Amino acid sequence: MTTRVLLFTGKGGVGKTTAAAATATLAARRGLKTLIVSTDTAHSLADALSAEPGEIAPGLHLHQVDTQRTLERHWGELQDYARGVLTELGLDEITSEEITVLPGAEEVIALLELREHAREGRWDVIVVDCAPTAETLRLLALPEALDWHVNRLMPVGRKLMRLAAPLVRGVARVSAPGEEVMSAGERFHRGLMEVRELLTGDHASVRLVLTPEAVVLAEARRTLTSLNLYGYRVDAVIANRVFPGDDADEWRARWVAAQSRLLAEAEESFAPLPVHTVPYLPAEPVGRHALAAVGEALYGESDPFAPPAVEPPLKLAADELTLALPGAERGAVDLARKGDELIITAGPYRRILALPVALARRKISGAVLRDGLLRVRFTSEAETDEARGRDGT
Repeated sequence: MTTRVLLFTGKGGVGKTTAAAATATLAARRGLKTLIVSTDTAHSLADALSAEPGEIAPGLHLHQVDTQRTLERHWGELQDYARGVLTELGLDEITSEEITVLPGAEEVIALLELREHAREGRWDVIVVDCAPTAETLRLLALPEALDWHVNRLMPVGRKLMRLAAPLVRGVARVSAPGEEVMSAGERFHRGLMEVRELLTGDHASVRLVLTPEAVVLAEARRTLTSLNLYGYRVDAVIANRVFPGDDADEWRARWVAAQSRLLAEAEESFAPLPVHTVPYLPAEPVGRHALAAVGEALYGESDPFAPPAVEPPLKLAADELTLALPGAERGAVDLARKGDELIITAGPYRRILALPVALARRKISGAVLRDGLLRVRFTSEAETDEARGRDGT
């Protein structure tokens, strides 16, 4: 059985950890072997579940990332080299040790460990409690961005290091990275690309968590656009802390009315995605039993662990590339061509797409953004051959 991977993200404070923990608890109660992990350095999962890492209930395991140990186990050469250079520059051993665990390393290591857990084949469901949206988008964009740089720089870097190593040692008074360090860097890069393949595959999807507030809804719309830009499927939206409308006093009735308007707006904005709602509870849901109740209320009769019904955002046809960008405004999307790459910008986010050979040798004949779908048309094979004939090539 292929492991189902579910990622939860949203603006800070909307309850994404609660939604992730409730989903994982529900999965275990339905007999699915479930692992829940976090890429959020706040590590609030353990607090929500009132448990320490390990098997916290039958079929439910909580994992917490050990950044230092994972770095040493898989990419010790990189860390040893960095630590050695810092020591050569005069820093003491303890300071060098601390500096080599860089900010953001924990989130990246969590993704790499996620790949390992999925490979094990022992989990039916892996639930990932992600960091708030901005950090999550940067993290999910990292593998492809790193791939672009590595493919261009790594071959050149190997040659330069062989030539420049004596000079670096003689002039800068520090050691140049050796073959084992370059190989560790390549393993790190390969691991991230495998993570991307896992998270954009047919059994992985993202769920957006929001509260029915105007600012939160606006950010969730932008996040949906950005996740699609990078090729990640969003298969559901979760609206948390929804006031019940029954027997509402005047103060709560105004909240109910305001939330109802925003929920209707969310239904329209995210259609055809389902918008699941979680009522505003009288107490914070802490512990497995409370979270299981939230999970039941959240999904009702639906199967939240079925493969995503959403199509992949990016599709390639013979003469056309299509990319779903729901919610994108025409003025906020820009398209550029550079060699065999297509550069797509949506708001503050940019993706560099390496075109397949069949499209890379053709020119763009037109592009249009309509109803949240970007269509980029390329000249046909016949038109390309005709143009080559006119140019004498």
